[in-house]
Amino acid sequence: MLRWLIGGGREPQGLAEKSPLQTIGEEQTQNPYTELLVLKAHHDIVRFLVQLDEYRFASAGDDGIVVVWNAQTGEKLLELNGHTQKITAIITFPSLEVCEEKNQLILTASADRTVIVWDCDTGRQVQKVSCFQSTVKCLIVLQRLDIWLSGGNDLCVWNRKLDLLCKTSHLSDTGISALIEIPKNCVVAAIGKELIIFRLVTPTGESLEWDILEIKRLLDHQDNILSLVNVNDLSFVTGSHVGEMIIWNILDWTVQARECNFWDPSPQLDTQQEIKLCQKPNDISIHHFTWDEENVFAAVGRGLYVYNLQMKRVIACQKTAHDSSVLHIAKLPNRQLISCSEDGSVRIWELREKQQLAAEPVPTGFFNMWGFGRVNKQASQPVKKQQENATPCSLELIGDLIGHSSSVEMFLYFEDHGLVTCSADHLIILWKNGERESGLRSLKLFQKLEENGILVHEP
Repeated sequence: MLRWLIGGGREPQGLAEKSPLQTIGEEQTQNPYTELLVLKAHHDIVRFLVQLDEYRFASAGDDGIVVVWNAQTGEKLLELNGHTQKITAIITFPSLEVCEEKNQLILTASADRTVIVWDCDTGRQVQKVSCFQSTVKCLIVLQRLDIWLSGGNDLCVWNRKLDLLCKTSHLSDTGISALIEIPKNCVVAAIGKELIIFRLVTPTGESLEWDILEIKRLLDHQDNILSLVNVNDLSFVTGSHVGEMIIWNILDWTVQARECNFWDPSPQLDTQQEIKLCQKPNDISIHHFTWDEENVFAAVGRGLYVYNLQMKRVIACQKTAHDSSVLHIAKLPNRQLISCSEDGSVRIWELREKQQLAAEPVPTGFFNMWGFGRVNKQASQPVKKQQENATPCSLELIGDLIGHSSSVEMFLYFEDHGLVTCSADHLIILWKNGERESGLRSLKLFQKLEENGILVHEP
């Protein structure tokens, strides 16, 4: 259905080679996004989308431009020009509740080694910082302290007025790839295969100076860390280039759980076609995480995996959810998940429980759990007792949104206004709930008829 709305569709790559990619027909009864608006303003890859409020979002990418949009109408509200090279990070900086001024700011970092602060209501460039020795790759706002941090070859702490409060020494030539805030005035920085815990020292009565101290280095990953997110008040999670996922205790930074069996290169398993998840090493990279109260959802290579935090195991997966690497995922209401990929597609999934026969032995290990490999009966007995009451789930494809002609970098979900996607094809697409939009148009038509006196209510 969506394919023809956009002027013709394309079949997923690899079907001619009998790809195991799950497909869905033209009748997508559970897919609400049957209308779309194509938004054009950028002239290079659009890599970032950030939500500003209930109806506005901003886009940015390799052309160095930031554009503010109305998510309801698709109207272009503002264009912010100030960077000379591609934008490498973008984040919002809301005003404090106690402040009289309620203007919301946008921070953008660029390969031109600058960070610009914008007023997203007026488009005015508030201030620009040009003292960086390297490209800032990530930004994080600590709103309770009214400060923000920039991560490049070093870690810098700034206030709202863009005063440099403190900084670390040179950390790495590769730079900080991700930052998150954790309790006790600490932040976690991912640098290569290392995680570094830093503690912020805030001004006190004895000292008015800020400081940032390195507390600990965590060296549990075997390869570069690509994703780092907070999961809840107890945990944060990291994913690496070679498919390692580690869940950490957020207070003492110890390993709570580890999953490294998303892909297993063991030679004895090569003969089983079902477990050939990947053809090349970068197909097992963990590019993105999302989560809810029960599960962590991981984008691993071309696949999607659901890891239950309580059971500490994978409970559902789609090993070939897309034809190419999955770049971004998000959890929606009603047990739904959305994913986008380098193959240009955006797909909607539903997490469903499925019945497992009580008499069926539950083997150990991730691959044995799905029926692959040999079963060690003795080893499986303790695990069987733990998993007899567990109900494995499946990820079922319920929608396929094909409108982009190149890699879809990320997306935003608006509960009232639909889905926004951005792509390497320079376009932004606003996907709309067709039934909802039809109802709104009918309502506006009746209101217009009433205003013109054409429609008269009988007494």
